[in-house]
Amino acid sequence: MPPMTLALLADIGGTNTRVALAEGTRVLPDSVARFSNAEYKARGQDIADILADYLKTSGKSVSGTCVAAAGPVQDGTASMTNLDWVIDAAKLRGATGAARVAILNDLQAQGQALGHIAPANLRPVVPGPQTAGTMLVVGLGTGVNAAPVHGSGAARIVPPSECGHVNMPVRSEEDLSLMRFVESLLASRGEVAHCGVEEVLSGRGLINLHAFAADQAGEPAATTSAEVLSDLDKGHPVATHAASLYTRILGQTLADLALIHLPYGGIYLIGGMARAMTPHFARLGLGDHFRETRRVDLLEKDFSITVVEDDFAALTGCAAYLAAQTA
Repeated sequence: MPPMTLALLADIGGTNTRVALAEGTRVLPDSVARFSNAEYKARGQDIADILADYLKTSGKSVSGTCVAAAGPVQDGTASMTNLDWVIDAAKLRGATGAARVAILNDLQAQGQALGHIAPANLRPVVPGPQTAGTMLVVGLGTGVNAAPVHGSGAARIVPPSECGHVNMPVRSEEDLSLMRFVESLLASRGEVAHCGVEEVLSGRGLINLHAFAADQAGEPAATTSAEVLSDLDKGHPVATHAASLYTRILGQTLADLALIHLPYGGIYLIGGMARAMTPHFARLGLGDHFRETRRVDLLEKDFSITVVEDDFAALTGCAAYLAAQTA
């Protein structure tokens, strides 16, 4: 067996970029470093400069590089809208000297990580059978997105998706009122008045839900998701109402996605909102909202939902992807 070589990984978020080294599929924990995107952007620099600076400081050389970008990847090029960064293979190769380079969407990287995450970092929230087959990764954070995960190793495919912008499920009079309220709220801000699931399940979505609950209760609305979550921990009725709406809409959204993709290998929730809401899912009935009765009985007996509590999952996915391509 040839000696293990190092790979350089990067997880590019909206605020920070995490960079690390990996041996095979294993991210080296002591190698993880964070860089402020704003600082590099202010100097007219981008991800190439971050990677070059990291390698210069570490004194390491790498044979492969893979980055996960919080933005669309098309034809091997990632466009970071909020940062005005364009990332392509030539840029990565020039910055790192790596012979092998890859660019993934951040959700795709999370999907590539499944099967390589330590059990201690996986928290089941809705139990159910898990068999070999399609998995579903669902991102709940600054934005919302989901994608199926097919196959394993070099044959693994995580297709791109923008399903965070599908319509919010409307199943009751309260849902209809909520949808209209969010549409009006968006219009008042000069934004597109479309109530997609991202407008109710992301961080700002929780704020929108709190605004709706506060409006009904005649109380002031929270301005940050952290404030809503703090009030939720204290048992505040308005925050509890908002969290109940969040949990019900999430359960219904996951049920729809489960019937579309049939993820017998499990549904995996990632992102800050998933982790923040995890302690409340059981008492707010996520399982009941997900396992509703429909014409087919799949939702009542199949599929499981697990929260990924690994901050480095995207880096692990990048490492797994590179390792699979060279196996």
